Amino acid sequence: MPVLFDRLLKLKEMFNSKFGSIPKFYVRAPGRVNIIGEHIDYCGYSVLPMAVEQDMLIAVEPVKTQTLQLANTNPLYPDFSTSANNIQIDKTKPLWHNYFLCGFKGIQEHFGLSNLSGMNCLVDGNIPPSSGLSSSSALVCCAGLVTLTVLGMNLSKVELAEICAKSERYIGTEGGGMDQSISFLAEEGTAKLIEFSPLRATDVKLPSGAVFVIANSCVEMNKAATSHFNIRVMECRLAAKLLAKYRGLQWDKVLRLEEVQAKLGVSLEEMLWITEDALHPEPYSPEEVCRCLGISLQELRTQILSPNTQDVLIFKLYQRAKHVYSEATRVLRFKKICEEAPDNTVQLLGELMNQSHTSCRDLCECSCPELDQLVDICRKFGAQGSRLTGAGWGGCTVSLVPADKLTSFLANVHEAYYQRSDRNVTSEKQSLFATKPGGGALVFLEAQTM
Repeated sequence: MPVLFDRLLKLKEMFNSKFGSIPKFYVRAPGRVNIIGEHIDYCGYSVLPMAVEQDMLIAVEPVKTQTLQLANTNPLYPDFSTSANNIQIDKTKPLWHNYFLCGFKGIQEHFGLSNLSGMNCLVDGNIPPSSGLSSSSALVCCAGLVTLTVLGMNLSKVELAEICAKSERYIGTEGGGMDQSISFLAEEGTAKLIEFSPLRATDVKLPSGAVFVIANSCVEMNKAATSHFNIRVMECRLAAKLLAKYRGLQWDKVLRLEEVQAKLGVSLEEMLWITEDALHPEPYSPEEVCRCLGISLQELRTQILSPNTQDVLIFKLYQRAKHVYSEATRVLRFKKICEEAPDNTVQLLGELMNQSHTSCRDLCECSCPELDQLVDICRKFGAQGSRLTGAGWGGCTVSLVPADKLTSFLANVHEAYYQRSDRNVTSEKQSLFATKPGGGALVFLEAQTM
């Protein structure tokens, strides 16, 4: 907390310098690292993240005008102001302030409010941007909690998480809700199994003899700025529909792969066999998808696909379904091993993480050469398991490292990946660090920071 206290004091000074007044309160929302369960939350399956110590902080002062004034401590992010009652979010430009507007608009629409008063906000974040540690979702969550606090209203953490997950889609990302859920539901000292429909979180005690280490590939990937992420969401949606039709279900009502399993009442292992029977490994064209479902191209594009995936020419349905059903199995095995805590717990968890990366690389195809190289380096220098974390195509890896090897691991990975390249490492602490489960979103009143 001393570091956070110092940041709050500094933020207060900067706020005063910027707006000529003192903030009334501060809101904190953490980033997260997903230990295992990649690209499956939007398919309805459980994931296993933990909050990290890095976070978004916002200093806030409600004002009597209807102007929303946003500023950022990072000079790369320009000031922005708009009317609190005319929120426009441009999906074509994932600018930093649009993530704040997502959270603001989500709360506004949830309560059906109009004629809102404005506020002055100064944002400070120490989550590396576009790193797969959920800086954008942390900002959405922070903004949602800011807005709720200004309004003097109350919601449960689960309700807040669900609203913020839904409202982040205003920016065009078809996410599943993991990032927002862990940002609100996280607790210090424990990872969480996050389950959906209904949203709930269960403690998962991580092994004491090992440490999770995050390493940044230094390849930035903003999932709202490209179509990669949404293409995976749509491929999984189409796979779910084809599997449902193959088994005689009402496919047009099905959106997620988990729904197919639930409606059939079979195991994840059986779903892998059904995928083998129902889908072929060769990519599907839009025309073939239409033939399988008995719909027109126009119906496919306007009724099923998202706006930035309507011109995609191939869909790898078999590979995506295989990844999702196998990854969902690995999440449940990971939790079970943590609960049973056998003598070789760290080795078993590491193997699951390695299998996860292989699946992400080969079946989901969301890795990149730098992430693969970094994973190999981490394993070479002592990680029992290492995998990409977050959406992929850049960002970070997470590695499970025996505690007695941590010092040498950090030194060796730093030399092998960062020093032997011309990678722009602005801060070693932001690029390679051990982490432990942190707490969730909080509100600090000004009196508490004095």
